[in-house]
Amino acid sequence: MLYYSTNRQSDPVSLREAVIGGMPADGGLFMPMELPVIPASFFQSIDMLTFREIAFDVALAFLGDDVPSGILAGIVDDAFDFPMPLKEVEENLFSLELYHGPTMAFKDVGARFMSRLMSYLYRNEKKELNVVVATSGDTGSAVAAGFYNVSGINVFVLFPKSQVSPLQQKQITTWGGNIHAIEVDGSFDDCQKLSKELLGDRELNSRIAVTSANSINIARLIPQSFYYFYTYSQLKKSGLPLVFSVPSGNFGNLTGGLMARASGLPVHRFIASTNINDVFKRFIETGIYSPSRSRQTISSAMDVGDPSNFVRIRDMVGNTMSGLENIILSYSFTDELTSKAIAEVYRNSGYIMDPHGAVACLGAKQYLLEHNEKVNTVFLETAHPAKFPEIMENILDGYGEMPSQLQSVLNKTEKYHKAGNDLQELKEHIKDINRI
Repeated sequence: MLYYSTNRQSDPVSLREAVIGGMPADGGLFMPMELPVIPASFFQSIDMLTFREIAFDVALAFLGDDVPSGILAGIVDDAFDFPMPLKEVEENLFSLELYHGPTMAFKDVGARFMSRLMSYLYRNEKKELNVVVATSGDTGSAVAAGFYNVSGINVFVLFPKSQVSPLQQKQITTWGGNIHAIEVDGSFDDCQKLSKELLGDRELNSRIAVTSANSINIARLIPQSFYYFYTYSQLKKSGLPLVFSVPSGNFGNLTGGLMARASGLPVHRFIASTNINDVFKRFIETGIYSPSRSRQTISSAMDVGDPSNFVRIRDMVGNTMSGLENIILSYSFTDELTSKAIAEVYRNSGYIMDPHGAVACLGAKQYLLEHNEKVNTVFLETAHPAKFPEIMENILDGYGEMPSQLQSVLNKTEKYHKAGNDLQELKEHIKDINRI
C-alpha cells in the first residue's frame, strides 16, 4: 500500500518511507491511499477472537502487502502482552482500560507496535535512526519503554518544563542508554513544533536519519484502531449501537477509531471529549479552526491547543461540516467538573477514573443526556489513576495506590538535557549524541 500526504504536494510513498520518514516533505501527514475494507465475515465471528487474533487480522488488512504474515504475527504477539479489560461502570456505560501495559498508559499500545515495526523496516541500515517524540506526559514514557535498548535507534523525548506530573517525568528521564530526555522551556505545543522542525530540517536530515514517534507517525495510529474492534467484539451480542467517548488532546486516539470505522467497524458515533483546550469543539460549533496556546489542566496529556491529527480527521470525513457532524460530537469540561465526576463515580460505583478517563466519562454521560437512544457507550481510560497521585489524593481522600510498575521508578535518578526553547540548541545536542 502507498501513503499520501494530507497536503497533497508530495508523491505517495511506501510504508517503509512513511514510517521511517515520519512526515512528508510538504509538511503534511501520511495516510494510506486506501483504507482496507474488512469483510463482513470477519464481524460475524469477531466475538470468538482474542485481542491478539483481532489485532493480527486488522494489522494484516492494513500492512499485509508490506510485512510478511509471520513477521507481523511476531510483532503483534510481542507488543500486546497485557490485558485491555472492558468494565461496566453503570448500565450501558463501560470503561475500556487501556493502561495495563508497562508504563500504565494507552500509549503503550501504539508505541510497542511501532517500535517493533520500525525496527523491522530499518533492519538493514548501517546509519543509526534518531526517533524524536514530543510528549505531554504519557507518550514519552511509552516510547522510551518501547524503544529502550533497541539496537541502532536513538530516542529523543521532548517534554515541557513543569507541565508533566513528577511521576510522568521520572518515567521519561530515568532510562539512560539510547533514551535521551530533553526539557523544553514551554508548552507541549512548543515541543511538538520543535519536533516538526527537526523532522523538516534539511541540514540535519542530510547528516543523520530522523523520524517521529508521535501520532504524527502513521505506525502509531494503525495499532490504535485495534482496540476499537476488540471493544465491538465484547459488546456485539447486546445488539445495541456503539458510541465511543474518546479523551482527546492531539487526536491520535480518535483518529485510530475513525480509521477503524472507515474500514468497516460498526460505530454509531464518536465523542471527542476535551478539557478546556477546546479548539476542536469550537470548530464543530463554528466551522472555523482557530488554534490557540494550550492551557494547563489536571488532564495534562490533553493540554493541546493545535492538535496535529486534525488534518487527518478532516481528510477522512471530508472538509464539510456535515461530514464531521454526522460522525463526531465534541464536549469540553473544566477541572472542577472532572474532579467532581471522579468523586461521584467512585461514590456511586466504587470505580476509580483518572482525570483523562473522567473527561471521557463526562462526554459519554452528556451524550446520553442529549440523545434519547438505547446505546452502549464506552469511554476510554487512558492512564492509571496512580500516575497522578497528588491530583487523586486531592479528590479521593486516602487514595494511595501505587502499582509496582510505577513504584519502581520513584527512587531512580533523573538525567535530562535542558534545551530552552531553541531549535539550534536542540540540533546541536542531537548531533553530539550522534558524534557529529
